[in-house]
Amino acid sequence: QVQLVQSGGGLVPAGESLTLSCTASGRTFDDYAVAWFRQAPGKERDFVAGISGVTGRTIIADSVKGRFTITRDNARQTVDLRMNTVKPEDTALYYCATHRLLRYSHLNYGIWGQGTQVTVDS
Repeated sequence: QVQLVQSGGGLVPAGESLTLSCTASGRTFDDYAVAWFRQAPGKERDFVAGISGVTGRTIIADSVKGRFTITRDNARQTVDLRMNTVKPEDTALYYCATHRLLRYSHLNYGIWGQGTQVTVDS
């Protein structure tokens, strides 16, 4: 059974940094893309960043480009989202998800982590 387990998150002051992690189990990791999404109350679930399994290609949303980076460690079956210089607008529930191909829409993903809250305190 495929599982994604998230760690990290919490309350962080504006301007500081934190890292979210997503660890996979139950199937092979190397061949699959992993993406991060976020959703604030009353808003849509938006793509944040993703990384492909085959080539390691990364895609970063314009809203966080230059501040967030995504990396993967296949030996640890883990994908990290490094959030630098966080802003209050980054406050949301963050989810990781996996799919064979990297896509922007959350509708393409069927396997999700449990979600973790990030709150940026201004």
